[in-house]
Amino acid sequence: MLTLASSSRTRQNMLTDAAIPFEAVPARIDEAAIRDALLAEGHGPRAVADALAEMKALRVRRPGLVLGCDQTLDHQGALLGKPATPEEAVEQLTRLRGSPHKLHSAAVITEEGRPVWRHVGDVTMIMRAASPAWIDSYVDRNWDEIRHSAGAYTLEGEGARLFHQVRGDFFTVLGLPLLPLIDFLVIRGEIEA
Repeated sequence: MLTLASSSRTRQNMLTDAAIPFEAVPARIDEAAIRDALLAEGHGPRAVADALAEMKALRVRRPGLVLGCDQTLDHQGALLGKPATPEEAVEQLTRLRGSPHKLHSAAVITEEGRPVWRHVGDVTMIMRAASPAWIDSYVDRNWDEIRHSAGAYTLEGEGARLFHQVRGDFFTVLGLPLLPLIDFLVIRGEIEA
């Protein structure tokens, strides 16, 4: 059985909806410290997502396949994280409005403590130039949900109204490149297709 090294309800729902058997065991790592160290070493947002996904998978010691995931938001080369306060959420959305940014969703599978598969999916998100008043009210209505998301939005909810265009895979937007993962699991004989 696959072990998901995450407590993400969204990732768990995606695996459940795709009928992929798994057990969720959250990885205990200091994501902020690792992210900051990688950025200080000159790694970009895409490499940070990949490295964090691998570290999560390696941290969870279980027999069989362990899946680690991470997602970063890249706005003009700068990595934006999860907002700590509603004010920071408004600041992030204001910064992103009217311009494109990229989401990098990394997935790494380990087996017996070594990586055996990895994939980083990239999606380009193009935001509308939403009004400051609408951004404020969006954050007020959705704070409990968006505080867990880089960029302070969720595309699967009211946040869809923030966007003019999305170029890429919807599952990757949600934080798991599900279709490449399914391909790997089918090839390995872990699931039928």
